[in-house]
Amino acid sequence: MTEKRIIKPEQAWREQLSPEQFEVCREKGTERAFSGEYHDCKTSGTYHCVCCGEELFSSETKFDSGTGWPSFYAAKLETAIKTETDSNDGMRRTEVMCSSCDAHLGHVFDDGPHPTGLRYCINSVALKLEKKS
Repeated sequence: MTEKRIIKPEQAWREQLSPEQFEVCREKGTERAFSGEYHDCKTSGTYHCVCCGEELFSSETKFDSGTGWPSFYAAKLETAIKTETDSNDGMRRTEVMCSSCDAHLGHVFDDGPHPTGLRYCINSVALKLEKKS
C-alpha cells in the first residue's frame, strides 16, 4: 500500500470529478465498453488515478484485450493498487482500487498475456494519461 492516503468527504469528490467519474470511481460503476477515451489509445506515457494523481499503469504494459476497456498486464508499482473480492451482480470478481484514495478502477482477471498472465481491465474515466515527452 502507498504511504500517502487521500480521504475526502463525498461532496469534495463530487465537486472535483465529473458525474461519470464520480459514478465509476466513488460508487463502483462501470463505463460502457468501447466508449472510453483510452480503450484504443496507443500513446506512450503513464496512467494516473483521476482522483488523486497516483501513478497506476504504464503504456508499456497496455495491450488490446478486445474487451472495450483499457487493459494492462501489470501495475506500474504493485503498491499503487489494491484488490478485494467483488461479489456484486451475482459474479465473483477481483476489484482493483487505487491504494492512495480507494477509487474503484476496474477488475483484474487471470486471462492476460505473459509475463504476468493478468488482465487489469480498467475504466478510462478512472485514468488520466500523462504523455511521455
